[in-house]
Amino acid sequence: MTTSQQMPDSIEAVEQVLLAQNYLAERSLSTTLFLALQMGRPLFLEGEPGVGKTQLAKVLAAGLGRKLIRLQCYEGLDVASAVYEWNYSRQMMEIRLAETGGDNVDREALAGDIFSEKFLIERPLLQALRGDSDAAPVLLIDELDRADEPFEAYLLELLAEFQITIPELGTIRAAHAPMVIITSNRTREVHDALKRRCLYHWLDYPDTERELAIVKTTQADIAENLAEQLVAYVQHLRKENLFKPPGIAETLDWAEALQSLQATALRPELTDATLGTLLKYQDDLVAIRGNRSEELLRQVEQDLAQL
Repeated sequence: MTTSQQMPDSIEAVEQVLLAQNYLAERSLSTTLFLALQMGRPLFLEGEPGVGKTQLAKVLAAGLGRKLIRLQCYEGLDVASAVYEWNYSRQMMEIRLAETGGDNVDREALAGDIFSEKFLIERPLLQALRGDSDAAPVLLIDELDRADEPFEAYLLELLAEFQITIPELGTIRAAHAPMVIITSNRTREVHDALKRRCLYHWLDYPDTERELAIVKTTQADIAENLAEQLVAYVQHLRKENLFKPPGIAETLDWAEALQSLQATALRPELTDATLGTLLKYQDDLVAIRGNRSEELLRQVEQDLAQL
């Protein structure tokens, strides 16, 4: 079992916690995360898919030795899936067993019993509020923009007071507030009322220097020349008119794939054959594969020659 660590007491300490998990955060992100931890406020992260929003919550939980509780949002997400629900099958069984007692059944006592804790099924949000008394968990509410607006409104009480209300049981408050990270790919705007309860950070694609450092950190055995080439190629690729530009996750996948093929440098045929690790839509592949990819490789060679 992972041992929980002390909360970071400085921005530098936050950076070290993340770096120990091979996550290289820019200074502005480390600062915002530090403030969120110190102030006990949720951190709202927006950015393109694949830039490391979800990964931040994972490495924070691992680095601090805390449990990660993840709520993956989707259209139609409701309280029963996100917060709690009653175990209806067990409740019905309890009622039928009680009915075998005939007229001697205390119906008021039975009604109170079937809505007691033993029939309550905890979902991620309730689990986060009733977490370990000694070490608050990290609660990841992932891709909130995919959920419906009514569910977003439901979160307001949780984020403001770290409590939820169950009509049959009353209000449940967190003894130790979880560390909350909310992510959004901005497929729709999240309401201002929710954003006001959070600290906000836009997580963008990294520049060449940072992305190269990320590749070298996560792929320690990669050849220097190959790392420089693939990062420069991805940087150029993001400037193309693509339906979905590659994120950091795709860059790392490509680096791993090229190493698996024992590549030491990019070649046109190798690049074309492995583009599926970077681009996930057929139209993007058709637009880049072949002549355009060769042009990008020539631009990469020119860029590196000027260094």
